[in-house]
Order: sequence, then structure tokens, then C-alpha cells
Amino acid sequence: MHKRRGSFMKWWVAAIGIPFASYGAYAAATWLRYGSTQPATDENVDELLDRFMPKYEVVDRHRIRIAAPSDVAFNTAARIDLNDSSLIRAIFKARELILLSKRDNQIRPRGLLDQMHSLGWGTLAELPGREIVMGGVTKPWEANPVFRALPPESFATFHEPGFVKIIWTLRADAVNEGECVFRTETRAAATDAESRRRFRRYWSFLSPGIIVIRRTMVPIVKRQAETRWRALTISSVENTAPSLFRKPGRS
Repeated sequence: MHKRRGSFMKWWVAAIGIPFASYGAYAAATWLRYGSTQPATDENVDELLDRFMPKYEVVDRHRIRIAAPSDVAFNTAARIDLNDSSLIRAIFKARELILLSKRDNQIRPRGLLDQMHSLGWGTLAELPGREIVMGGVTKPWEANPVFRALPPESFATFHEPGFVKIIWTLRADAVNEGECVFRTETRAAATDAESRRRFRRYWSFLSPGIIVIRRTMVPIVKRQAETRWRALTISSVENTAPSLFRKPGRS
């Protein structure tokens, strides 16, 4: 009996300890790597992002191939609701618990871009139907951070102490008429040494949730865009060849 209890306790401690140890190792590695960003490869170069933040301390890139035209993928991404994902809702809730945040009880519009605008993000640049660059300045380490939009012409030169500048993009590049590559990229840079110290600690411990949100969002965009495109294709065929879909016996 004592042996079984001792064996159970060892397994229980291991089950609890291993995830915490792994998380600690990740946080330590992220702390050490902070500021050592990987430059964009040729296919990921984004001139719009470079216009507003050519140098950055943090970068997160995701991409996926989608069997739908670029405008369909882009418009789908602009309209998705992150709160539809139980995993993403759980990540938001975890942040509330960790930072003791007050719950946001304000009614927000549905759709990613509309939601982000309502939170304070601003549009810095846009290529209709293909790409949009959103940006803002904030203090991410606060329990309830406030996002502040800046005019596009002053974003790159903003250096008021105590803030982190963040930009992110939704982008769809056509491969052919019925296929594209969807990308999202986030960049961040602190405006002074003290905000850099605070953001470095925040990013080291909470970036896993932020990255998981992006990784979860990308396949959702793919699934919804391809479903929408199939529906549009079927509708187009029905409209152009109605005789093929008439019930027997009708003229």
C-alpha cells in the first residue's frame, strides 16, 4: 500500500512538475533571445510593415496556403470572431487571472477588424482586398492595457517613453485564381529602456498565449475561407446553368 502511494505521488509530482519546468525553460529562453529577431525571408518581406517599423524587438509570423482567391481569404480574416474559439477564450481568461484584470463588459462588434478598432487600434495602411496594417501604442504589462492609435505619418517616429509600439498585418497573396497564401505578422518595439525591461518580462512569460492565438486563428481563416469559396462556386454554377438543377418534369 505504501509502495503504491509512493509511486502515485512520484507520478503526480512529475505530471505537475514537468509542465512547470518546461514553461520555465521556455520563459528563460525567450528572455535570453529577446531582441534577437529573425529577419524576413524574401517571401515574407512586407514593405508596408517596414514603412512603419523596420527595426523591432519581437516578431511573430504565421502563414498558411488556402484553396480560395486572395480577396475571399482576406475578407474572411477581417470578419472572423476570435471569441468563437473556446481555446482563444480560455487564453483571454487565463490572462485575466494571471494579471488580475477586470473583465471587459463592453459590447464589442463582431468581426476581427471592427473589434480591434473598438479596442483602440488604428489602420496604418491598406491594400483593399489584400492587406491591412494595424497599429497602436500601449503598456502590455498593465492588467487592463489601453490601446492608442496614432496617425500613420507619426507612427514610425513616435518615441514617447513608457510605451510599446505594436503593428500587425492581415495579408493574402494570390498563387493563382483559386488559391492564395494567407499571412499574419506582428512586430513590437519598446520606446525606452524601462518599458523595454517591463515588456521583456511580460513577453517572456505570456507570449505562449499570444502565439497560440495566432496559430489558432490561421487555420480558422483557412477553413472558413475555403467553405465560403465552395459555397460561392456552387452558387455561381447554379446561376449560370439553371437547367442542370431543375427538378424532373419541369420545363
